[in-house]
Parts: sequence; C-alpha cells; structure tokens
Amino acid sequence: MIKNKTATIFVSAVFASTLLLSGCSLFGTETAKKIDPPKDVTISKANNPAATTAKQSTKGATATEAKAKETIKTELYLIDKNGYVVPQTIAMPKTTSIAKQALEYLVADGPVSQLLPNGFRAVLPAGTQMSVDIKDGVASVDFSKEFKNYQVADESKILQAVTWTLTQFDTVKSVKLAMNGKPLDKMPVKGTPISENLSRASGINIDTSDVLDITNTKPVTVYYIGGEEGSYYYVPVTRRVSNSVKDNVVAAVDELVKGPNQSSNLVSDFMPKVKLLETPKVENGKVTLNFNDSVYGSFKEKVISQHLLDELVLSLTEQKGIKEVSVLVKGKAELVKEDGKKLTAPVTRPEKVNTGSF
Repeated sequence: MIKNKTATIFVSAVFASTLLLSGCSLFGTETAKKIDPPKDVTISKANNPAATTAKQSTKGATATEAKAKETIKTELYLIDKNGYVVPQTIAMPKTTSIAKQALEYLVADGPVSQLLPNGFRAVLPAGTQMSVDIKDGVASVDFSKEFKNYQVADESKILQAVTWTLTQFDTVKSVKLAMNGKPLDKMPVKGTPISENLSRASGINIDTSDVLDITNTKPVTVYYIGGEEGSYYYVPVTRRVSNSVKDNVVAAVDELVKGPNQSSNLVSDFMPKVKLLETPKVENGKVTLNFNDSVYGSFKEKVISQHLLDELVLSLTEQKGIKEVSVLVKGKAELVKEDGKKLTAPVTRPEKVNTGSF
C-alpha cells in the first residue's frame, strides 16, 4: 500500500546523483599549485581572522560536547497531527529520576513545550503532577487530580503513551496507575478498563479495522512510515492477526507487506510482491530472513531501501528474544544500502527511535 515509496526513492537517487556530479566538477580536473610563502613575514594572531575563527569553532565544539554530557536522549511518546502515539527522541537534562522526568515531559504546557516537533503535542493534561516508584520491574505511577482533565478522544492514547514511555527503560516491564493515592482499574473520564499491569503487550495505535472475530486473533506490532517528505518518522501500529499464523516473525512481515490501513496517513516501503522464501530462523537473538528479489523494490541493482530496512528491524526487535536482523535475498547476503555501503552484518535496533537522524 505504499504508493509514496517510488517518489521517496526517486528523490534519494537524484540527490545522490547530484552529489556525485558536484564531486566531479570540484575535484576532477583542478590541479593544486604549490606557492612558497613570503619570507620574513610575521603573522599576528590579532590580525589573523582564520585563527580567530578556528578558536571560536573550537569553543563552540567544546560547548556542544559539554551540553551533550549534561543531557540524556529519551523517547517521549507524543501525539502527532493525525492522532497517532509516536516516539520522538528528545535530549533532556540528566537526573537520577529519569522515569519521572520522562512523564513530566509528557505534560501539556510543561518543559516539553519548546521542544515539540512540528505537528506534535503532549498527551497529559496541563498541571498534572506525579510520583513514580519502580520495584521488581513494575513502575507504579500516582497522578494528581489534574490527570482527569483530558479529552475523551485521548483516553486510550494516554494509557499507551505512559506505558510505552516508561517501558523503554530496562528496569520497567509493566506499569500500574493511581490517582490521588487510589489505584485505577479504569480511566476517570470514559472508563476505559486498565489491566493490573500495563505493558507493551497491550498494544499501541491499535488497528482492528479488518478483524471480524477478534477472539481468534493475537496482537503484532509493526512500524509504518508517517510524516511527510523531509520529516518522516516511524509509527508503531498494533494489528490483530489470525491465531492460525503460528510464527510471529512471519506475521509481522506479512503485515508490513500488506501495508497500513487505506484510511490511515501511513505508508510502507514494502512492495506487495515481497515474499519470504523460507521459514525465518531465530538463533541466539538473531533472526535470518530470506526474501525474493522484490525486496529491492524499484531499485535495479541489489539495493535495499533504508526505510524498508528500518521498518523491518524496528518491527521484529519488538518481539521477545530478537535483538538483530539478518537479511538475505535468494539465499545470498549481497545487499547494498542506499548510501552505497554493503549490508554485510546483521542489523540491530537503534538505541532510540525517531532521533531525526535514524
């Protein structure tokens, strides 16, 4: 269902070609001439703009490095302009209570206000305060009374955003919610039920549009492409797949090939004819996939789309026990990425998602 894929790839190809042509004109025919510097010349630092610029540049780099050491990149699950709950990686001040700080950055009119990407908004009501206690893998969150001041349409999104923001941390596997010291078994506005321990298994951006009998299905979370040219990002979507599909890796690949719902604003870089030629092999945290050559998409050479690779790796590493992905085409590992580098090693999940330079 991607049908924006061709345009994206075409632009990338044209850009790459432009760089190559520029490189030829700059370095292909010019011959550098050696010039002996005048003798007995003293260069004053005060009158040397180059030295001043270099010094300023060094100071700037040092300041940037110092600032980076004072911050920590954290995934905040925010709401985009289409209503999807999406991770955005933002540099926040280092603190000993990073989980609590992450939730504070989900509050409207809070510290995240000046850092929000275009089209995104915070998910928790303005003025919401909270305490967070993490023990034995469970993050217990107690919200202030302002927590209930949200719009009905945001109820499930709040549950998802809080759960996925907290479970990015290794010490948190599940979440419990309370308000004013009282445990919540349902949300305070519409009454959406809250399971005893919320986890990523509960899903995110849940799509049941094509499901007739949900009781005979299971959840699989995959990543599609959202945003627009120049500011693409990856959106996790939980689809319901038939229990008859025993292999969850196969189920995820099938959903990527199938593509997002037609009414969504999302796309996939997988062509409809992409197929697995054999059952995926999972061993020691690595899954090996053998595709047909349709995985190349519109590329004539053995080039794999970076978006396709990112979708695949993000989707499969959401599954328990999978840490890296190895891609073969017709049994051979001869792929080349769009940047011209060979894909010779398995690909691991990035430390953070949607950093602006994925």
